[in-house]
Amino acid sequence: MSNTKQSFKVCFCFRRIFRLKVAEPPEDIKKMFDMYAENGTISLDDLHSFLIEFQGEGEATKEDAQAIFNSLKHLNIFQRKGLHLDAFFRYLFGDLNPPISSKVHHDMKAPLAHYFLYTGHNSYLTGNQLSSDSSVYPIIQALQRGVRVIELDLWPNSKKNGVEVRHGGTLTSSVDLIKCLRAIKDNAFTASEYPVVITFEDHLTSDLQAKVAKMVTETFGDMLYVPNSEFLMEFPSPEILKRKVLISTKPPEYHEPQRRKDSGATDKDSGEDDRDEDEENADLQYKQLIAIHAGKPKGGLNMLHIDPKKVRRLSLSEQQLERASKTRGTDIVRFTQRNLLRIYPKGTRVDSSNYDPMLGWSHGAQMVAFNMQGHDKHLHIMEGMFRANGGCGYVKKPKFLLTGSPDNEVFTPEKSYRVKQILKVKVYMGEGWHSDFHRTHFDLFSPPDFFVRVGIAGVPTDTIMEETKTIEDEWIPVWNQEFNFPLSVPELAVLRIEVKEYDSSGNHDFGGQICLPISELRTGFRAVPLHDKKGVRYKSVKLLMKFEFESPE
Repeated sequence: MSNTKQSFKVCFCFRRIFRLKVAEPPEDIKKMFDMYAENGTISLDDLHSFLIEFQGEGEATKEDAQAIFNSLKHLNIFQRKGLHLDAFFRYLFGDLNPPISSKVHHDMKAPLAHYFLYTGHNSYLTGNQLSSDSSVYPIIQALQRGVRVIELDLWPNSKKNGVEVRHGGTLTSSVDLIKCLRAIKDNAFTASEYPVVITFEDHLTSDLQAKVAKMVTETFGDMLYVPNSEFLMEFPSPEILKRKVLISTKPPEYHEPQRRKDSGATDKDSGEDDRDEDEENADLQYKQLIAIHAGKPKGGLNMLHIDPKKVRRLSLSEQQLERASKTRGTDIVRFTQRNLLRIYPKGTRVDSSNYDPMLGWSHGAQMVAFNMQGHDKHLHIMEGMFRANGGCGYVKKPKFLLTGSPDNEVFTPEKSYRVKQILKVKVYMGEGWHSDFHRTHFDLFSPPDFFVRVGIAGVPTDTIMEETKTIEDEWIPVWNQEFNFPLSVPELAVLRIEVKEYDSSGNHDFGGQICLPISELRTGFRAVPLHDKKGVRYKSVKLLMKFEFESPE
């Protein structure tokens, strides 16, 4: 950005003039540059050493350092002999220096129950839960963002001869099931090659279930994973299921018909037997497609029963989870070590808002289902968790949720644990708003007054938010503030970052946000890109930050 002036008209005869400053390296970066530079430049070998020693990139190669050199060649500030301060600063504040890795690196060969899955709720709705349209576009958008579990509510159409997708008992419109299935097929693996699970909420008769079975089979073909047996003793791994689609729903219940006690069968009885046989065949066709058997609790203590011979999926509402977690927290954790647990929003969330996902995650729930239409802080936290592992939609659960301790104790989410590590976050500066926003977007009469909110979403003892001071009238604000966050369960923690533009009314304007999985934060200086409320990345807006981990004393 050039060092120019900007004027804001206050009235007919008066203008306020502000100088637009150039982004300059913070003192910490100048000191680091001096440590590695020789004769005012950092050589390829020096940069390689910096990546390993300060940035914590132990696997960095000289080819990585060369790629950084090459990325700066188009700039006038680049020198053949090495990087001088401005070029070094541009690298640190550029796209080649992200805060997390973009590669899949978790072990993907464990059973599905060992992962958190990026899960949608009522995936076909374009807006609220009462009157919005049903469409394939929210499904496509979710898949393109890495969502791996798509939910479809299946209902008979008005003529009772076909199947449509809609939110029953509401004013929402409908969309044909076949359109949804084709949209899933075409977009399932654009963002991730790991399996897509389709959960059916089924309100169909047997003959319509048979039609669904035919539609699913013909649409997906070899992409469809069909188990060899009715029940699985263990779920397959994401690696085995690459580029496969799985169906999860409640199996149809076939009831054996009552036979006449007398030996004389009439034509009517014969016709009923034929219909019973047709119904049984239809049930069988549908049942054979179900890879993940599902059910909802019928009350009592058996809802978390663990069957050593088969695995299943259980669905609980957020309220049911809250109640069960108060008395049966460890039972839930044990259940999720082999079985799948899906949590869904309570029915009163008609505005498509969401709930805190941490309660589900801390109890091992793999499918914490969210309204992807509800662009709130909880969805941002969800997006942050699933930026882990290259954004593939599968995040390996922490070891403490998968196995018990040597004395057979399991993780107790309600318990307070000792601090494992301290995350030190330093917020240096930000830039890009002047490029991405109109000059009067934030304030009609002056440049914006930005401050940053930074904190932790995690278990209750770790959750906290802090904020920087407000920098007035600056498009390139410099804060230079550091915060320490003690973490007792860092494996589940997400770093929340928000930029606000100060308003004296207390209704601050939004200036960007991002959430990041703390378990995958790269240490050292990092350029942190910001996103809008809908999770779309801004073209230019980013923060320069530094991350360090320390052991508690």
